[in-house]
Amino acid sequence: VQLQASGGGLVQAGGSLRLSCAASGLSFRRCHVGWFRQAPGKERVFLAGTTWSGSTYYPDSVKGRFTISRDNAKNTAYLQMNSLKPEDTAVYYCAAGTGGIWSSLPRQEIYDYWGQGTLVTVSS
Repeated sequence: VQLQASGGGLVQAGGSLRLSCAASGLSFRRCHVGWFRQAPGKERVFLAGTTWSGSTYYPDSVKGRFTISRDNAKNTAYLQMNSLKPEDTAVYYCAAGTGGIWSSLPRQEIYDYWGQGTLVTVSS
C-alpha cells in the first residue's frame, strides 16, 4: 500500500495550491480519506476528510478556503487550498482507511495508511 502526496511548494500569501494524494495497493473507493498538516513544533491537525461515499468534513479553521475531492477512477484525492496564509506553512499529509464514520473523520486513529507528506510554504 502506498499513498503519494504531491503538489506542495512555495506560494505567496493569497495564492492557491492543489495537493494530490495518489493511492495504490488498496481498494481506494472503499476508503475514507483525510488531509492533515503539521507545522514545525506543533501537533498534526486535521484539515479535511471525505468518506468513501463522498461526504465531506471540514473544521471551522479552513471551511471556505480548503476543498477536498476524490476521483476514484484515478485512485486519487485532492486538497484545493485557496487564500493561503503564512500560517498555512506546514508539511501536509494524506491518509486513508476503512474504519469509522463521517463524524470520526478528524480522528487520526481511523486511518490505516499515511502518505509521506508534502511541504507547503506560504511567503508573506
